[in-house]
Amino acid sequence: MFRHFLLVSALSSGLLLSACNPGGPTYISAGDAPQARLDVSATGYANVAPDRATVSAGVVQQGKTAREAMMANATLMTAVYDELETAKIPKSNITTSQLSLQPQYDYRDRRKPVITGYEARNTVTVKSDDIDQVGPMLDALVRAGVNNINQVKFTVKDPKSALTKARADAIREAREKAQSMAAAADVKLGPLLSINESGGGINPQPVMMRAARMEMSSDAVTPISAGDQTMSVRVNLSYGIIE
Repeated sequence: MFRHFLLVSALSSGLLLSACNPGGPTYISAGDAPQARLDVSATGYANVAPDRATVSAGVVQQGKTAREAMMANATLMTAVYDELETAKIPKSNITTSQLSLQPQYDYRDRRKPVITGYEARNTVTVKSDDIDQVGPMLDALVRAGVNNINQVKFTVKDPKSALTKARADAIREAREKAQSMAAAADVKLGPLLSINESGGGINPQPVMMRAARMEMSSDAVTPISAGDQTMSVRVNLSYGIIE
């Protein structure tokens, strides 16, 4: 028994020494071997109708002096805010996103730049939960003085249910893919080792627009189509393999 104890002690010492000595042999137990695994990915999609519109619009005015440009801009923006109030847009849904005053220069004949006037810009971002009223609201803003419509973007206020559906579809597709690959490789699919979500998201559809002030008839309405929003969720699944 004493010789057996010495042999076990020597083997144990050898394992410890090999860990400290880079040049020594490496001992790996069977329990340290990596488990065979199968990794699959899939993406699920869901389409949903938007229920919120975000409009970026404003006024650009020029004047010979800074005061003249700012006064002209302020007059038109006051009318714009009045139109938004008439449209029953809550003040909390209206945000000033840009306010600037810039000198305008004359660079002709390669001479020293000369200030010829000033340009004032005032842009507001407006959110509306009434998609059907976006077109009439744009027309009313133009009539009020808006001469720069930057963008109309449609989004979904609460995308959770659509994302949940897309996630479930992605997981089902990934599981079916793993089962098919395991069958083709003549192995058995083991337990699910890990699952995570990556990428995906919401794909809002912006509508780029430019508008100059124009004379519009009282019954003119700008047609607006929100279409559908496509939402996606990508999942990654890892299964053990039973050979």
